[in-house]
Amino acid sequence: MNYWIWLILAGVLEIAWAVGLKYTDGFAKLWPSVVTVLLMLASFWCLAQAVKGLPLGTSYAIWTGIGAVGTAIAGILLFKEPATAARLACMVLIVAGIVGLKFTATT
Repeated sequence: MNYWIWLILAGVLEIAWAVGLKYTDGFAKLWPSVVTVLLMLASFWCLAQAVKGLPLGTSYAIWTGIGAVGTAIAGILLFKEPATAARLACMVLIVAGIVGLKFTATT
């Protein structure tokens, strides 16, 4: 599988486990906690597959960027967190950084 696909999948799984944290009630609820930990492990595993063929710094930054923006969007959609112009502008800046890193990566 293409290393970029692994990286995108790792980022999507990061969003999933970050959202899952909200449902664990501080890891007090068993099944949401189990699912969240499994999603964490899957995300790390996919990231490990991606760094086999992509630069580590680029991979990590893109992984965290996907997770940060995706989780912020999930918070807005699922938990009614504020969608202020400043928050949205900051997310656009993160996406710009992700795109820039993707196009300047050596692999």
